[in-house]
Amino acid sequence: MDNLSELFWQASLAEIKRGYIYRRAEDVFTCLVCGKSFTNGTIYPDNDQLYDARKYSEIHIAQEHSSIFQVLVNLDKRLTGLTDHQKTILDLLYQGHSDKEIATILDVGSTSTIRNHRFSLREKQKQAKILLAIMELLAEQVPAKDTFIEVPRSARQVDDRFAITEQENDKILTAYFKQGLSGPLDVFPLKEKKRLAILRHILKRFEPGRNYTEKEVNAILKPIYDDYVLLRRQLIEYGFMDRVQDGSAYWIKL
Repeated sequence: MDNLSELFWQASLAEIKRGYIYRRAEDVFTCLVCGKSFTNGTIYPDNDQLYDARKYSEIHIAQEHSSIFQVLVNLDKRLTGLTDHQKTILDLLYQGHSDKEIATILDVGSTSTIRNHRFSLREKQKQAKILLAIMELLAEQVPAKDTFIEVPRSARQVDDRFAITEQENDKILTAYFKQGLSGPLDVFPLKEKKRLAILRHILKRFEPGRNYTEKEVNAILKPIYDDYVLLRRQLIEYGFMDRVQDGSAYWIKL
């Protein structure tokens, strides 16, 4: 499974680790591997036992996908950065094998070879943590002029590059605000054109000419989407809103 869905990339690390996400707008638990959903409040039978939707999502992943670990470790190298040999070692470690047992299974002759692979994997883990922290800190700031992150720098640029008809706009909003335009956002899509239509709609909940504190901005965005920080950041990055550097004041850019 290398063609991962938008839901997968929008999921938090904790959600990816458990393999499913709760979609508040539809009140369902959705598998991040295959997209199958289970309705909250519905009871699901399995082997003469009854389970709620959350628990059955876990059972579904175990039965249909073996484990989320297996799904992730077997993704393409361009997504994991892991060689086939490293994937094999990780799989054997996950099964509970010792270094000595892995050396025997792989016929490498020495446990020191396996220890070296463990060391390399730990180094990758450290690098991944640091890169994740760097990217999250970077995302919290308005991108600088020379940043390599490809985001529009102003509302004027957004309009020029992402023209959209009224019919397209209505179709996008209907698809992503399933409980109505005044209700919550189901998911925040990856495609920029869709994001911009959603952000323009969300902007209507703010008053032009008024300054908002960060707390006030959050209070407006929280009922719309669980990851309200993402929405706040996107409104800034796409030039719909501006703020002072310390975040003490936000306002709509006219």
